[in-house]
Amino acid sequence: MASQEGNYGKWTISSSDESEEEKPQLDKPSASLLPHARQGATGQPKYTCSEARKAAHRRKLEPVKFSTADSVSEASPCKRQKSGSQEDLGWCLSSSEDELPRELQQEQAKASRVKEEKGPPSPRDCAARGAGPHSPPTSRGLLEEEDEQETSGEGQDVWDLLDEGNPFQFYLTRVSGIKPKYNAGALHIKDILSPLFGTLVSSAQFNYCFDVDWLVRQYPPEFRKKPVLLVHGDKREAKAHLVAEAKPHGNVSLCQAKLDIAFGTHHTIWLSPLYPRIVHGTHRSGESATRFKADLISYLAAYNAAPLKEWIDTIQEHDLSETNVYLIASTPGRFQGNQKDNWGHFRLRKLLKEHASPIPKAESWPVIGQFSSIGSMGADESKWLCSEFKESLVTLGRESRTLGSAVPLHLIYPSVENVRTSLEGYPAGGSLPYSIQTAEKQNWLHSYFHKWSADTSGRSNAMPHIKTYMRASPDFSQIAWFLVTSANLSKAAWGALEKNGTQLMIRSYELGVLFLPSAFGLDSFKVKQKFFSGSSQEPAASFPVPYDLPPELYGDRDSCTVWVNGWSLVAAPRAVTHVVWPLYTQAAVTSDNSMLG
Repeated sequence: MASQEGNYGKWTISSSDESEEEKPQLDKPSASLLPHARQGATGQPKYTCSEARKAAHRRKLEPVKFSTADSVSEASPCKRQKSGSQEDLGWCLSSSEDELPRELQQEQAKASRVKEEKGPPSPRDCAARGAGPHSPPTSRGLLEEEDEQETSGEGQDVWDLLDEGNPFQFYLTRVSGIKPKYNAGALHIKDILSPLFGTLVSSAQFNYCFDVDWLVRQYPPEFRKKPVLLVHGDKREAKAHLVAEAKPHGNVSLCQAKLDIAFGTHHTIWLSPLYPRIVHGTHRSGESATRFKADLISYLAAYNAAPLKEWIDTIQEHDLSETNVYLIASTPGRFQGNQKDNWGHFRLRKLLKEHASPIPKAESWPVIGQFSSIGSMGADESKWLCSEFKESLVTLGRESRTLGSAVPLHLIYPSVENVRTSLEGYPAGGSLPYSIQTAEKQNWLHSYFHKWSADTSGRSNAMPHIKTYMRASPDFSQIAWFLVTSANLSKAAWGALEKNGTQLMIRSYELGVLFLPSAFGLDSFKVKQKFFSGSSQEPAASFPVPYDLPPELYGDRDSCTVWVNGWSLVAAPRAVTHVVWPLYTQAAVTSDNSMLG
């Protein structure tokens, strides 16, 4: 591994994400949805919301007082998991069958930490939930707290930000090194953990990798001794390191995600409305029109982990009916029959068939994919990308016919020039893991690549770690749907058919939320011209796509950055090139019985 130092701090580059997995996704971005409609009651929030959110509004006027008493004895769904036969059930740091030796990959995993905000290729423009908990501070001495303050969002009124009337409540994380106006409407993880949302009782964090000390510091001082459950995918040396890191924090317990299929990863994120507890005796299910509650419970149940059973019970007790997005998850396994429709790209296909509206001349509406890592997809496009996967993405309504080959496909992945001119320079490529071994086997992918450009959100020079997919109109002024997810472009994340198409095999845990116009009473979404614009000239329902449309195709001299031998970053020649938060998920329960997901 190589140590680097520059204007954004000292950090190391590692190669923990090979082709088929989405390894070192450093800043686990997040997609967020919060209550959106407004209400005009005097002294109350200006949008329709639950009693829990109204209570939080009152807490803004009377903030929580700091107390030195550590009420860790409060009821908590977080219990330390017993070690046992699951010791070897973890994930293997490799993303394709021809990647690095396991020992080297594990060493690389240890090196995948970066100075938060000031470090290298952190997924700066995560969607909504705040920066991930795996970006530890390094070698900054007394300047550390100042650096964190720069992007922590503590200077802005979080409540006012969430009360601006955005019907989607889709946010980006704050980025250091860009103009302040582009951070004014962004969030930091400290904003999400703010006492404004209530008095925290306990929380659960799902992530690809953790820096425990850094994560604990993101909690307000009065909440730093509250129970925290970390759901991870580490094993062997990486797991031992995490256990050692958590040991000084008596309130932190661990839960290992089982990854029985080789090359799988644990990767998930999202910010929900503040959910109220269901009043006893009302016989309400608390389910939304999008079946979000049932799908979330199914996803957590797939872990088959005792510590999460209590979180499932907690979710059952809360009202999630305000949710207006659909959950799309992946869990490791082999699925047949109707079970195929529950996970991965088949889940997306099912939802688009049932809830998306048919569009005239749909074959001219391109599919756009944007991500930070690429897996092995075969010798040509027909093996997976433009066959089963694209068939799922082009589905629109029950009457949609197979026209995948006619639909344009635009894949957005930073070019070498994007990386060179980024905030961190070439080291930013460390968060864009794509091995040369895999790239050389799929030269055909280069023709689909488009440059990264995000002037609309002020993030053209911040290398993306967000993952998004959408279906845009020919003039890119409208979109038929939008998905923000932890899933990169890989069969491991989305699933691949086996046994003559009768079985779907998925290696990794992934989580995302799908925005469909029908859930907002619309036929399609208008694309917002400027991500942070509050212009009254744009429709209130304009969707804030975080990068520029239309995407620009790679030029003749453009190439993408690949990793050689897992360590070096090089500019791949045209012949060997390829192509919104890994997702960062957390859940919390507050003392007034409300829940934030």
